[in-house]
Amino acid sequence: MDTRFDHRRSALLNLLGSSRVATLLVTRPANWFYLTGFTGESGALIVSKKGTTLVTDGRFMVQAKAEATGIHIRQQEATLLESVARVLRDLRARRVGFDPAHMSVTELQGARKASGRRLEWVPVAGTVETLRMRKDAGELAQMRKAAILAGEIIDFAIRLLKPGVSESEVAAEIEYQIRKRAAGPAFETIVAFGPRAALPHARPTGKRLRKNELVVLDLGVILGHYCSDITRTVFVGRAPKRIQTWYKAVLEAQGAAISSAREGVACRDVDAAARRVLAGYGLDHLFVHSTGHGLGLEVHEDPRVAKGQERRLQSGNVITIEPGVYAEGVGGIRIEDDVAVHAGRTEVLTRAPRDLIEL
Repeated sequence: MDTRFDHRRSALLNLLGSSRVATLLVTRPANWFYLTGFTGESGALIVSKKGTTLVTDGRFMVQAKAEATGIHIRQQEATLLESVARVLRDLRARRVGFDPAHMSVTELQGARKASGRRLEWVPVAGTVETLRMRKDAGELAQMRKAAILAGEIIDFAIRLLKPGVSESEVAAEIEYQIRKRAAGPAFETIVAFGPRAALPHARPTGKRLRKNELVVLDLGVILGHYCSDITRTVFVGRAPKRIQTWYKAVLEAQGAAISSAREGVACRDVDAAARRVLAGYGLDHLFVHSTGHGLGLEVHEDPRVAKGQERRLQSGNVITIEPGVYAEGVGGIRIEDDVAVHAGRTEVLTRAPRDLIEL
């Protein structure tokens, strides 16, 4: 039996104590995996001091019994919410927490109807996510592997960049290589050539690569359930002075942010470190997104590394650091790496070279 999940559920119940809630309904798949190991796509998890019950339908019963040991498994009967209500009645629950970010108004109304008037539904936001922010040694080891694989894939992708190749062809090859290595893409791969590199979330098209164009490659890997996220920018040809200066500015901004990403530092201050460097080059107005985000079971998690974010980094956090500049009609430059925060030090998990590559 894997005791990690027992420890996580115990930590969750301790965290719930301040809300005077003894039972929590978990409806987000990443969260029930974190608490039980169940990888199915349909169900609901009820975590209580009286025990933990996973409700899922017949398609996932064999899988649930194999993956989620040490908890009660109940097959869904009628609707999912009606089955959840039966579990809550068996537990004699009176106050049940739910995350308002994961339940729609319609679902909450259905839960209230199914459970009856005696049960009080209490909004409790982000409890499991709070635990998920701090990765344990096993999680960090897996994320290190995912990050190294992402670096290998980005190196492979750069070798594909020849005039005439299309964005969609490069993206398809990237995702094939990811799956060939028994992993999965963490998000739709971004491949953007020339002026389209000014679109931070550009989707691959049939545009073909030409000489003297910027290329932004942004890919993520899911390996053993955990995500990595990396971006590199290259220039096909000899980069003009302006592009060299912009690249130097972004690289320095990333370095400043990585250096400031220490335990106890507010996320807004990490973001500010990158912006100060870009401001020194007169490029801060071209930085149009946040400096980074948390990584883990999902590619976008807390903590956010952005303006106004007061949360302080803790040992076990894994974040991206990805400053960029984007100029309409010219293109964009973004450099992104995954960074783990440890007690007294910072570790860059992704290992691909960061210097400007001219092809």
